[in-house]
Amino acid sequence: MNVRRALAATLAATLVLAGCAVAPVRPPATLPPAQHAAAMAAQAAREAVLAEHRDWHLAGRVALTNDGRGGSGRIEWEQHGDGFSVQLGAPVTRQSWRLSGREGDVLLEGMDGGPRRGTDPTALLREATGWEIPVARLSGWVRGARSGDGPATLGFSADGRLARLVQAGWTLDYADWQAQPDGFVLPMRVTASRGTARVRLVVDAWGETAP
Repeated sequence: MNVRRALAATLAATLVLAGCAVAPVRPPATLPPAQHAAAMAAQAAREAVLAEHRDWHLAGRVALTNDGRGGSGRIEWEQHGDGFSVQLGAPVTRQSWRLSGREGDVLLEGMDGGPRRGTDPTALLREATGWEIPVARLSGWVRGARSGDGPATLGFSADGRLARLVQAGWTLDYADWQAQPDGFVLPMRVTASRGTARVRLVVDAWGETAP
């Protein structure tokens, strides 16, 4: 078994024992032009507020699939501005791995073969394990916001909530929006997919972290 396959097997073993329920994805509604324009304006205003609150964390469950392989586990994500720490683990086996840093300096720990460093979190995971997880963009997408300056297509539910976001080749589907104690309304279920790669996230708790 080569190093990349061994690392992928470690990650799969880490994830496989913790469940992540999957809800069916519902397509966005077809809104009248005026209602769609209002939803777009509300989304832009919401994103402006989120951009001012860049320190947050979430706890939940994640399921990954890619090229016929898959697994699920617990996830803890802390974001401090551009810096992040993402930890996945299976409580039964106590196995876990952690990806931390910021764009340009990323550290992957917990894999067979020891820590690995890279400049791009998505590329580091892909090269080490074969898994496709758009970490840098997910920091925006996971809260229901466009990420970066690239073009994006948005679709909304009948009540004006964001239901689908297509950007950078990925399709994000959102469900179960809930108001949080800090006043934000955030999605509790997010599915990101591109080709054979899919990341399903079920959030158990959102919160803000100290800067």
